[in-house]
Amino acid sequence: MNVTEETFGQIVQISSQVPVVVELGSARTDPSGQLSAVLEKLAIEYNGRILLARVDADASPQMAQAFQVQSVPAVVAVLKGQPVPLFEGAQPEQQVRSFLEELLKVAEANGVTGSLEDEGGPAAESNEPAPLPPLHQEAYDAIEAGDYDAAGAAYRKALAEQPADAEAKAGLAQVGLMQRVQDMDGPKVRQEAADAPDSVQAQLAVADLDVVGGHVEDAFSRLVKLVARTAGDDRETVRARLVELFDIVGMSDPRVSKARSALARALF
Repeated sequence: MNVTEETFGQIVQISSQVPVVVELGSARTDPSGQLSAVLEKLAIEYNGRILLARVDADASPQMAQAFQVQSVPAVVAVLKGQPVPLFEGAQPEQQVRSFLEELLKVAEANGVTGSLEDEGGPAAESNEPAPLPPLHQEAYDAIEAGDYDAAGAAYRKALAEQPADAEAKAGLAQVGLMQRVQDMDGPKVRQEAADAPDSVQAQLAVADLDVVGGHVEDAFSRLVKLVARTAGDDRETVRARLVELFDIVGMSDPRVSKARSALARALF
């Protein structure tokens, strides 16, 4: 399935039924073609448990920007409307399979266990995903338009109405992450963090970039170690950012469970 800005809403809807694996590539790079072949093979093997969607980053640069992709090829997933960074660059088939297996585990933990059916068949009709809650749809539409302020406002309104709305909480955290990284100069941010290993703001910025780039474990490890080296308000700032990133990645993700245990040890 080829996706553009105009058709992105379709995969958001489908992601409530099955995880959508989004490949962002370019015809100008050989690794993109290699990765496409691996993903297509695995998508067939999974027999409808995932949907493979492709984005031409050259033709749809706003899509790449929306997913905060630094280089192509890159692969992200969309699960219940939420972006889930997976990896960047060509990967061997076994590594890609491992990423997809973990994605399916997270999907199952979040109740996304459907299967794609032939278009137009009776099963497809019965498995049509339910429409998103109005405020969630408003937020997704705003994200697609690049209006993160409006998206954040919609999620905050949803949380005011339903404080236990975990999807709105995660969505608000995701919007905050997009706002923080949208104007970052990646190499400059990483150099500043290397030059100032105890600077809270510098380390938080690199952690944001790592999560966006799919390097989730690196981000968590960086901030857990920073928690152990800080105290007072600085420690609370780092702890709060970690919890926010946990919400974005998903509390059922095994990487989050591991990092939460590490955080508890660092705090106590």
